[in-house]
Amino acid sequence: MTTSRLALAGEPLPTVGHARAYVCGITPYDTTHLGHAATFVWADVATRVLRRVGVSVEVCRNVTDVDDVLDAAAERAGSRFDSFAAVGQFRFDRDMAALNVRPPAHEPRAHNHVDDVVRLAAGLLERGVAYERDGEVLLRAAAVGLAAPVPDDGSSQVPPSDRAEDPADPTVWRPALPGEAAWPSPWGDGRPGWHAECAAMALSALGPAVDLHVGGADLRHPHHTAMGAMAEAMTGVRPFARARLHVGTVQVDGAKMAKSAGNLVLVSDLLESWPAAAVRLLVLDRPWAQAWDVHPADVTAAADRLERLFSAAGRHVDGVAAADAVVGALLDDLDVPAALAVAETEGGEAARVALSVLGLT
Repeated sequence: MTTSRLALAGEPLPTVGHARAYVCGITPYDTTHLGHAATFVWADVATRVLRRVGVSVEVCRNVTDVDDVLDAAAERAGSRFDSFAAVGQFRFDRDMAALNVRPPAHEPRAHNHVDDVVRLAAGLLERGVAYERDGEVLLRAAAVGLAAPVPDDGSSQVPPSDRAEDPADPTVWRPALPGEAAWPSPWGDGRPGWHAECAAMALSALGPAVDLHVGGADLRHPHHTAMGAMAEAMTGVRPFARARLHVGTVQVDGAKMAKSAGNLVLVSDLLESWPAAAVRLLVLDRPWAQAWDVHPADVTAAADRLERLFSAAGRHVDGVAAADAVVGALLDDLDVPAALAVAETEGGEAARVALSVLGLT
């Protein structure tokens, strides 16, 4: 068994032989854009680095196919929510395969885990950390040390329930509105809360805790904190996540890339004109937590650097120490720029290791 030396944000993540990673996946109602891709490419690199040092990694990446936004998009398209989500999932999977993102071991879909959310809600009620109001079950934030969300750009916020005792209390289960898909529960027909969906899927696939929790920076709070609080309150195991990888936001002219902003850079569009490895390198050649603006010239620069790396990989040099330096840089907070600098300068085995571990081949 091998002990990993990976450190994230200055904190070591020691593991012995095996690690579990939960990656917050997509809500499959639209085409994959570069902001989505950044999260999943970085998650893939983190797992590749761990595997490089002998740690097997079990990845769970969920699909949020029970969601108000998805329902609205499906209704506009004149489709059932599940059929509409399946099409979106197919397109997402195609983009991930093109970007060389390895498929996860588990890919739970929220609609298959509604019963698990019901069990989660019942368990939280039994433990006295949740309450029920008019068919809605809410986690009592004060009982689990959960702070109220701080307003940001609104992208990851869920409006407080009218039934909540405290605006910080997140919904575990709620009654369905007329026309919404609904499932039976002890509190009446209803639907899971968003945070509860992820908590239930993570607990079902990976057990009471994970080593690495991955998602976009906008999911840090309240989604990941509420999800973790629900899991911890249910199981008594703390912390739910030993480390978190909150990937920096991709922006256009300083504004977060989002459908509502009309500023999407679609992965499928980029792949029509550029090698997939260049698009992947575009995402990776920077600190993972850093928000960044994408510019048209950036992908050209990424393609040029990729060409230099392949040329460097073809050089015949004795590069064992340099290859170790590449891996060392990646273990030190996934420092891709430092790893690439060594690879490009030293060439040979160092460049080949960098291309392999970063998934660029």
